[in-house]
Amino acid sequence: MNHSFYQRIGESVYRETLPNGLQVCVVPKPGFAKRYAFFATRYGGMDTRFRLDGRWLDTPAGIAHYLEHKMFDTREGNALQELAKNGAEPNAFTSNAMTGYYFSSTEHFEENLKILLSFVSVPYFTEESVAKEQGIIGQEIRMIEDDPDWQLYARMMQALYSGSTARTAIAGTVESISHITAETLYDCHKAFYTPSNMILTVVGEVDPVHVADIARRILPREGGAEIPRDYGDEPEAVAQKETSLAMEVSIPQFLTAFKCRPSENGEAYMRTALLGSMACDILLGDSSPLYLRLYNEGLINSSFGGDFEQLPGVALLYAGGDGKDSRAVAVEIRKEARRLAEDGIGEDFYQQVRRAAFGSNLRGLNSFENIAVSLTEGYFHGYDPFRFPQVFESITKEDVAAFLRENIVEERAVLSEIVPK
Repeated sequence: MNHSFYQRIGESVYRETLPNGLQVCVVPKPGFAKRYAFFATRYGGMDTRFRLDGRWLDTPAGIAHYLEHKMFDTREGNALQELAKNGAEPNAFTSNAMTGYYFSSTEHFEENLKILLSFVSVPYFTEESVAKEQGIIGQEIRMIEDDPDWQLYARMMQALYSGSTARTAIAGTVESISHITAETLYDCHKAFYTPSNMILTVVGEVDPVHVADIARRILPREGGAEIPRDYGDEPEAVAQKETSLAMEVSIPQFLTAFKCRPSENGEAYMRTALLGSMACDILLGDSSPLYLRLYNEGLINSSFGGDFEQLPGVALLYAGGDGKDSRAVAVEIRKEARRLAEDGIGEDFYQQVRRAAFGSNLRGLNSFENIAVSLTEGYFHGYDPFRFPQVFESITKEDVAAFLRENIVEERAVLSEIVPK
């Protein structure tokens, strides 16, 4: 195995690519009783159109999330129950671009790892069990759709994007999942649950070579071909400027978002993620001049916040919270971005935000889960997340000002509102 030691952050990583294409990453944590395993595929809610066996398949929205639910079914019963019997805490999630299965345990780690690798790599569906799951997931979708926060974000994404599958809800709709069959689930598993499209990350006091040997013995010997994907053609312009929905809320909620230019994979992807996050903190953070002014004027409260996200082929920066005058807040955000871009960012404030961002990334290494997910996202996007100190050093306040100048402008902005009925 290849061993890398990162002196700046005091971490080691052992990596090996197995003959079937699976990437195995192990981060040793001597002296810790807890061990954490994360087995992920580069397949998520946005991957609805892809080419398999020479033909393009258009699959229903929500199928990646549906498949995640069904993967725990085995011929012998249910893998969740088997892992729980062994003292493990298992779960799974589906994002726009990834599906991950994981567990943490302090004992029976090797046995639990074998169960994890086995049930994720060997699908078992019947038409009866698939039909039964439609009712369960349909109820889950209805509950989500009644959540104002979910509606606010979902409608914001639909306002931003017209062609990209980023506008599609990860769980799909009750109507879309009604078209899912056992055959379509098997097709999706065949396409994306292949070792060459996956990564196994283990954090804890384990033998890296032994972890790789277990994966080598259990998983298929063939890795599978790379699957072409179609995320849709997305124009520069936003799909619609504003969207509003009346719901049972006591005060209005809003999100204003900006359609940012995405980055290519590689270290540039990590740099853009760090740059976008710092721009967000400088513009909107709770120590920023804008936040303090809007708070003192009563236009925002402590619910206000923002974030920067990158998804396949798209990127966005958004901010919001509770507020009765969302348009005024949206205007002030754009004005402040223009001021920072034209007048420059104060050196003291920039260094304060930079130190806080660096510290936040460093503290993330205290979490086994964060380590595993970061290594997984880095592998899928072609960068090494443990090189973040070097990437931080390459970002200047002029870079942040240029990011704000290019992206936080009227033509790239949308407004999503939830108002009281």
